[in-house]
Amino acid sequence: MPDRIATTPAPPYWAVVFTSVRAADDGADYARMAGRLEEIAPSQPGFLGIESVRDPDGTGITVSYWTDEASIAAWKRQALHREAQRRGIEGWYLDYALRVARVERAYGRADSPREGL
Repeated sequence: MPDRIATTPAPPYWAVVFTSVRAADDGADYARMAGRLEEIAPSQPGFLGIESVRDPDGTGITVSYWTDEASIAAWKRQALHREAQRRGIEGWYLDYALRVARVERAYGRADSPREGL
C-alpha cells in the first residue's frame, strides 16, 4: 500500500483533483481498473504521487500530482486511462468533477519525511 500522503517536491507542481460519486454495483471491475491505473501511473513521465479516499456512501476524492500540464495531458490520453474514463462515464459514476490546479505552496508537520513539505 502506498503512503497515505504523497511525497512531492518543493512547489510549484500540479494537482489533478478528481471527485466522484460511485454508482451502486459490485465494484469488482472498478477495483481492478483502479488497481491497474495505480500500477502504471508511476511509470508515466511527470507523475509525482497520488492520494485517494472514498467514503462508505461512494463519494471519493483522488488527487494526483504532476510536474507540469503536459504530463497531465499525456496521462489523460494514455490508452488504459481513456478506457477507465469511458467506463466511468458509462456507468461507474453517478457524478464527477475534475479540477486541475497549480500548487504554489505546500507544508505539513515539521518532522514529516515528505520532501517539499
